[in-house]
Amino acid sequence: MKIGLLSDIHANLPALEAVLDDMPDVDRIVCAGDVIGYNLWPAECLEIIRETADITVMGNHDRTVETPHQYSANRMAEAGLEHAKRELTSEQLDWLRNLPRKASFADDRFVLVHDHPSIQDRYVYPAEFANLRRYLDDFDGIVLGHTHVQHKALIDDRWVVNPGSVGQPRDGDNRAAYATLDTDDSSVNLRRVSYDIDHVIACFEESVLPMKTATRLLSGE
Repeated sequence: MKIGLLSDIHANLPALEAVLDDMPDVDRIVCAGDVIGYNLWPAECLEIIRETADITVMGNHDRTVETPHQYSANRMAEAGLEHAKRELTSEQLDWLRNLPRKASFADDRFVLVHDHPSIQDRYVYPAEFANLRRYLDDFDGIVLGHTHVQHKALIDDRWVVNPGSVGQPRDGDNRAAYATLDTDDSSVNLRRVSYDIDHVIACFEESVLPMKTATRLLSGE
């Protein structure tokens, strides 16, 4: 089975469209959360993910969309959530509210979670992937997001994969990130695709959201 792995879309519609256009033929798509937040197109991205992803788990921005003040120390995050709260319908908010924190896929061989398998909101950077060894006892791999840093690692012949961020990479590469998983030969392919960041910036110029949210996309940070 071939599976597309998405995470941290953050309401960046041009990036999401570019990823889906670039993605090779897959049997399923799973999303490791943070569908909304930061960028201008929360409703559009939510509907695309709801239609195309077989499984989506809840990210921290998905969870806090109705309480943007929790990010008052980060105006970019707070403003993005305020925008999403205004833009999303009650039915769309219900969909976010009912997303699971964690799920399994591929005949329960892989775990999908936004952040850390057991510690909510904990960042797991590539250097810490080996620390997840004990969570791999009953699975062939873990797929997670949250850091916006694309990476894969084999830990005792089992995968830990962060497909990277579709909508706001933070690993120095400004291209939209995603990955594919082939469960038949247990291979993972990390992929990147360019999209029109200048168009995103132009759209921000006509919005009330912080311009830095868009301009930071140029440097992938």
